[in-house]
Amino acid sequence: MRSSSSTSSRPPSARPRRSDVTSGTPGAPGPDEAPGATDAGAAVSPRKRLTTDTAPPEGGRRAAPGDAPAPARQWPLLTVLVLAGLGLLVVGTDPFAESFRVGTILVGAALLAGAVMRRVVPSVGMLAVRSRFTDVITYGVMGGLIVLFALMVQPGPWLRIPFLEDVLHLTVTT
Repeated sequence: MRSSSSTSSRPPSARPRRSDVTSGTPGAPGPDEAPGATDAGAAVSPRKRLTTDTAPPEGGRRAAPGDAPAPARQWPLLTVLVLAGLGLLVVGTDPFAESFRVGTILVGAALLAGAVMRRVVPSVGMLAVRSRFTDVITYGVMGGLIVLFALMVQPGPWLRIPFLEDVLHLTVTT
Protein backbone atom coordinates (compact mmCIF):
# COMPACT_ATOMS: atom_id res chain seq x y z
CA MET A 1 0.00 0.00 0.00
CA ARG A 2 1.13 3.52 -0.68
CA SER A 3 1.43 6.05 2.03
CA SER A 4 -0.71 9.11 1.75
CA SER A 5 2.30 11.44 1.80
CA SER A 6 3.95 9.93 -1.30
CA THR A 7 1.68 9.28 -4.26
CA SER A 8 4.41 9.24 -6.93
CA SER A 9 5.54 6.08 -8.66
CA ARG A 10 9.25 6.81 -8.11
CA PRO A 11 11.28 4.16 -6.32
CA PRO A 12 12.42 5.17 -2.83
CA SER A 13 16.08 5.31 -3.97
CA ALA A 14 15.37 7.85 -6.73
CA ARG A 15 16.61 11.37 -6.32
CA PRO A 16 13.89 13.81 -5.23
CA ARG A 17 12.49 16.21 -7.78
CA ARG A 18 13.14 19.89 -7.48
CA SER A 19 9.47 20.44 -6.68
CA ASP A 20 9.73 17.88 -3.85
CA VAL A 21 12.61 19.69 -2.13
CA THR A 22 11.74 22.61 0.11
CA SER A 23 14.42 24.99 1.17
CA GLY A 24 12.55 26.59 4.04
CA THR A 25 12.50 30.07 2.56
CA PRO A 26 9.91 30.82 -0.12
CA GLY A 27 11.58 31.90 -3.34
CA ALA A 28 15.07 30.82 -2.18
CA PRO A 29 16.96 28.47 -4.49
CA GLY A 30 16.86 24.80 -3.58
CA PRO A 31 19.96 22.59 -3.18
CA ASP A 32 20.10 21.77 -6.91
CA GLU A 33 19.26 25.25 -8.17
CA ALA A 34 21.63 27.99 -9.10
CA PRO A 35 21.14 31.30 -7.30
CA GLY A 36 18.71 33.47 -9.21
CA ALA A 37 16.83 30.51 -10.70
CA THR A 38 13.09 30.93 -10.76
CA ASP A 39 10.17 28.73 -11.61
CA ALA A 40 10.16 30.17 -15.14
CA GLY A 41 13.73 28.92 -15.65
CA ALA A 42 13.12 25.58 -13.97
CA ALA A 43 12.94 23.78 -17.33
CA VAL A 44 16.75 23.93 -17.68
CA SER A 45 18.49 22.55 -14.65
CA PRO A 46 22.19 23.15 -13.96
CA ARG A 47 22.85 19.43 -14.43
CA LYS A 48 21.46 19.38 -17.97
CA ARG A 49 23.17 22.28 -19.67
CA LEU A 50 23.00 22.52 -23.42
CA THR A 51 26.30 22.94 -25.21
CA THR A 52 26.41 26.28 -26.94
CA ASP A 53 29.99 26.43 -28.22
CA THR A 54 30.39 23.15 -30.13
CA ALA A 55 29.00 23.16 -33.63
CA PRO A 56 27.97 19.98 -35.47
CA PRO A 57 30.34 18.93 -38.26
CA GLU A 58 29.94 20.67 -41.60
CA GLY A 59 27.98 18.44 -43.95
CA GLY A 60 26.75 16.21 -41.14
CA ARG A 61 23.18 16.38 -42.42
CA ARG A 62 21.49 13.41 -44.08
CA ALA A 63 22.76 12.51 -47.53
CA ALA A 64 19.17 11.85 -48.68
CA PRO A 65 15.76 13.24 -47.65
CA GLY A 66 14.29 12.20 -44.31
CA ASP A 67 11.59 10.06 -45.90
CA ALA A 68 14.20 7.89 -47.67
CA PRO A 69 15.09 4.52 -46.09
CA ALA A 70 17.96 4.55 -43.58
CA PRO A 71 20.58 2.98 -45.91
CA ALA A 72 19.86 5.60 -48.56
CA ARG A 73 20.30 8.40 -46.01
CA GLN A 74 23.75 7.14 -45.04
CA TRP A 75 25.06 5.97 -48.43
CA PRO A 76 28.50 7.67 -48.10
CA LEU A 77 29.26 5.91 -44.82
CA LEU A 78 27.90 2.61 -46.13
CA THR A 79 30.07 2.91 -49.25
CA VAL A 80 33.21 3.31 -47.14
CA LEU A 81 32.22 0.50 -44.76
CA VAL A 82 31.35 -1.95 -47.56
CA LEU A 83 34.61 -1.26 -49.40
CA ALA A 84 36.67 -1.63 -46.20
CA GLY A 85 34.72 -4.77 -45.27
CA LEU A 86 35.39 -6.24 -48.71
CA GLY A 87 39.11 -5.57 -48.23
CA LEU A 88 39.06 -7.25 -44.82
CA LEU A 89 37.17 -10.20 -46.29
CA VAL A 90 39.82 -10.61 -49.00
CA VAL A 91 42.58 -10.48 -46.40
CA GLY A 92 40.79 -12.85 -44.04
CA THR A 93 39.82 -15.51 -46.56
CA ASP A 94 43.15 -15.40 -48.47
CA PRO A 95 41.66 -16.62 -51.79
CA PHE A 96 44.72 -15.93 -53.97
CA ALA A 97 48.47 -15.29 -53.75
CA GLU A 98 48.43 -11.48 -53.37
CA SER A 99 45.24 -11.29 -51.30
CA PHE A 100 46.90 -9.56 -48.34
CA ARG A 101 48.23 -6.77 -50.54
CA VAL A 102 45.00 -6.39 -52.56
CA GLY A 103 42.76 -6.47 -49.48
CA THR A 104 44.88 -3.89 -47.69
CA ILE A 105 44.81 -1.65 -50.76
CA LEU A 106 41.00 -1.93 -50.71
CA VAL A 107 40.94 -0.79 -47.07
CA GLY A 108 43.16 2.19 -47.93
CA ALA A 109 41.05 2.94 -51.01
CA ALA A 110 37.94 2.98 -48.81
CA LEU A 111 39.48 5.72 -46.66
CA LEU A 112 40.59 7.63 -49.76
CA ALA A 113 37.05 7.36 -51.15
CA GLY A 114 35.78 8.70 -47.82
CA ALA A 115 38.15 11.67 -48.13
CA VAL A 116 36.95 12.38 -51.67
CA MET A 117 33.28 12.10 -50.71
CA ARG A 118 33.82 14.29 -47.65
CA ARG A 119 35.38 16.96 -49.88
CA VAL A 120 32.94 16.78 -52.81
CA VAL A 121 29.53 15.72 -51.45
CA PRO A 122 27.81 18.52 -49.49
CA SER A 123 25.97 16.25 -47.01
CA VAL A 124 27.58 12.95 -46.08
CA GLY A 125 25.62 12.03 -42.96
CA MET A 126 27.55 10.12 -40.32
CA LEU A 127 30.74 10.15 -42.39
CA ALA A 128 31.16 13.72 -41.10
CA VAL A 129 32.90 13.44 -37.74
CA ARG A 130 34.91 16.63 -37.44
CA SER A 131 35.21 19.72 -39.60
CA ARG A 132 35.36 19.10 -43.35
CA PHE A 133 39.05 20.07 -43.53
CA THR A 134 40.04 17.78 -40.65
CA ASP A 135 38.04 14.85 -42.02
CA VAL A 136 39.54 15.18 -45.51
CA ILE A 137 43.07 15.39 -44.14
CA THR A 138 42.56 12.50 -41.69
CA TYR A 139 40.87 10.15 -44.17
CA GLY A 140 43.32 11.09 -46.93
CA VAL A 141 46.52 10.67 -44.91
CA MET A 142 45.39 7.41 -43.30
CA GLY A 143 44.17 5.98 -46.61
CA GLY A 144 47.30 7.10 -48.46
CA LEU A 145 49.60 5.57 -45.84
CA ILE A 146 47.72 2.28 -45.84
CA VAL A 147 47.91 2.06 -49.64
CA LEU A 148 51.59 3.03 -49.58
CA PHE A 149 52.43 0.38 -46.99
CA ALA A 150 50.39 -2.22 -48.88
CA LEU A 151 52.40 -1.49 -52.02
CA MET A 152 55.68 -1.81 -50.11
CA VAL A 153 54.94 -5.00 -48.12
CA GLN A 154 57.49 -7.79 -48.42
CA PRO A 155 58.19 -10.15 -50.14
CA GLY A 156 58.25 -8.76 -53.64
CA PRO A 157 57.07 -5.19 -53.08
CA TRP A 158 55.20 -3.49 -55.93
CA LEU A 159 56.76 -0.15 -54.95
CA ARG A 160 60.33 0.47 -53.84
CA ILE A 161 61.39 3.63 -52.06
CA PRO A 162 65.18 3.40 -51.54
CA PHE A 163 65.58 5.68 -48.52
CA LEU A 164 62.85 3.77 -46.65
CA GLU A 165 64.66 0.50 -47.36
CA ASP A 166 67.85 2.02 -45.95
CA VAL A 167 66.03 3.12 -42.80
CA LEU A 168 64.57 -0.38 -42.40
CA HIS A 169 67.97 -2.02 -42.81
CA LEU A 170 69.54 0.37 -40.27
CA THR A 171 66.88 -0.46 -37.67
CA VAL A 172 66.78 -4.24 -38.21
CA THR A 173 70.47 -5.06 -38.64
CA THR A 174 72.88 -4.54 -35.77
